[in-house]
Amino acid sequence: MKEKNIKNMLSLPTIEAFVGNTPLVKLQRIPKKSSNVILGKLEGNNPAGSVKDRPALSMIKHAEARGEIKPGDTLIEATSGNTGIALAMAAAIRGYRMILVMPENMSIERRAVMKAFGADIILTSSDGSMEEAIDVSRELQKKGKGKILDQFANPDNPRSHYEGTGPELWKGTNGKITHFVSAMGTTGTIMGVSHFLKEMNSDIQIIGVQPEDGARIPGIRRWPDEYMPKIFEPARVDRIIDVTQELAENTTIALGKREGIFAGISSGGSVAAALQISNEVENAVIVSIICDRGDRYLSTNVFPK
Repeated sequence: MKEKNIKNMLSLPTIEAFVGNTPLVKLQRIPKKSSNVILGKLEGNNPAGSVKDRPALSMIKHAEARGEIKPGDTLIEATSGNTGIALAMAAAIRGYRMILVMPENMSIERRAVMKAFGADIILTSSDGSMEEAIDVSRELQKKGKGKILDQFANPDNPRSHYEGTGPELWKGTNGKITHFVSAMGTTGTIMGVSHFLKEMNSDIQIIGVQPEDGARIPGIRRWPDEYMPKIFEPARVDRIIDVTQELAENTTIALGKREGIFAGISSGGSVAAALQISNEVENAVIVSIICDRGDRYLSTNVFPK
């Protein structure tokens, strides 16, 4: 009887409730003095450490609500890292087995975190990149090994940002945001946020960031046409800025040393693009997505030792 009363009294949330509503902070030392404000949305503060926590939970919850999956089922996903970590966490929270397929050059830290959440990992060749991982995941589904959530074509991916990230940015800037900058990988973040912000104010500029030809920046992709994510709608992006690997890495290091923000490499690329825009405009409120934390990149030799 006493136990029952305690349960009724303690109506506390699970960890699932803490996905989203991440801090929005002002960059104070990296930007040059100007009339502009550059803000970073700290997505590394999500429970599994990245912006991908949002779509991971959204894809599982909405598929479950539609009756497409149920706890105990096996889910499959090709992932470059952060989505895999987020899906492994979300699957653990909601009671699913998770199989993740990824290139073998993904960092050791990322793989270790996925396994800690109980996921099974299948590695593909680094030469085959994400394209090979996608092909392998499709073969597994054909063989009846599980169901692909398909972050690249799943509308519940951008939906999570339309319903969460976008409104948070609008509220956090009191509707003053003028530019939104995001690295483009799966493109769910930029699609969902663009959709929401353009409804609020069509003058807000949406800027995508992609790697310069030949650059390898974890989390940012330049997709071949045949593998372009189906959720991507070019009309929702006003401008694309290419960044070099060196610039992305140097800006990431500067974020840690000068701003106290320990972030991943794609975040450095996004902030570098935001700084470029700041040099071109006045009286702007520029928001950059800080996609994840830097601890899962320590083995990549980007950070000084």
